[in-house]
Amino acid sequence: MRPLPIAASLVLLLAAFAVTAQDPPAPAAAETSATAAAPAASAAGDAARGKGLAYTCRGCHGLTGYKNAYPSYHVPKIVGQSETYLRNALTEYRTGKRKHPTMQAQAQSFSEQDIADLAAYLSSLK
Repeated sequence: MRPLPIAASLVLLLAAFAVTAQDPPAPAAAETSATAAAPAASAAGDAARGKGLAYTCRGCHGLTGYKNAYPSYHVPKIVGQSETYLRNALTEYRTGKRKHPTMQAQAQSFSEQDIADLAAYLSSLK
């Protein structure tokens, strides 16, 4: 095992949890079945807030050539992607529909509003 990359991954995860821990808790309101069916479409994204949340994304997705060093694999370009695509992808990682351990851990730390904000910010970049 290589302790440095593992430690770096843990730091990124802890940083993501620290950012979301500062957000006020969402009100516990009962969702209607229509809201539950399309939760990503209900929240308007705040690109300015998304910029602050996206710092953990740059660790992998901001690398030149979009190639992660450990383990070596291709990382998709997320800058400039469609807002709908980004919302769907993060929601699917959070629910476990898409499988990738790092992305699932990241997405599970995000609220619906966090996902909307990230999607608004990342889709606005070129």
